[in-house]
Amino acid sequence: MTQTPAPAPAVTATRARGIATLTLDAPATRNALSAHLVRDLVDALTDCGKDPAVRAVVLTHTGNTFCAGADLKEPPDPAAFVGLLRQLLELPKPVVARVTGHVRAGGLGLLGACDLAIGGPETSYAFTEVRIGVAPAVISMPLLPRLDPRAAARHYLTGDRFDAAEAARTGLLTEAAEDVDAALEPILDGLRGAAPGALAETKRLLTAKVLEIFDRDTTELTALSARLFASAEAREGMTAFLERRDPAWTL
Repeated sequence: MTQTPAPAPAVTATRARGIATLTLDAPATRNALSAHLVRDLVDALTDCGKDPAVRAVVLTHTGNTFCAGADLKEPPDPAAFVGLLRQLLELPKPVVARVTGHVRAGGLGLLGACDLAIGGPETSYAFTEVRIGVAPAVISMPLLPRLDPRAAARHYLTGDRFDAAEAARTGLLTEAAEDVDAALEPILDGLRGAAPGALAETKRLLTAKVLEIFDRDTTELTALSARLFASAEAREGMTAFLERRDPAWTL
């Protein structure tokens, strides 16, 4: 009996001088959040958390897209995606996003759950959920505590695209840099010089309030997300997206 070959890893991992680099590596789907990619990223983060030689994690990507949001053809279980966001926050090592490509929808949730995020000049960002008939429900838990409220309203409600400078101004990014790797060097050197136990406790201080939001709102927002994704508007929005046309509600 012929066995189906295992899918290629959607996340690759390397280590150097205490830094584990996890690379989203599913360019055919623009690193969309599929069940496969979420599972591989959870496993890679778990390995980093257990490895005493890892001082910090860099989360980056192949191709020109950091993450295109949810994979509409192979979406992850909502609980698994929430678990991934929570894992990024609870990991006892800082997680730094290295962004040199575009980020959409659920991919912005990954940025919100990272401790630091550096974006390059060619990057762009958009909360595209309203364009396909849903809402940025679950990802609001790590994002809204970081974002300027007026900017969040602007970008959540319109789904418009914005650049790295705006992302940094509004709190989505730590820094918009012309050279992302040059900007990362002093950050990573600073993390290498920090005591591991003190680093873990300091991260715990920084993420405590966000994790309280997860404790309070996960059930409600997961249910909201499921309800919206099952709605007639979402069916029309996702069909229009896949067919590369405007949805029926566009004026």
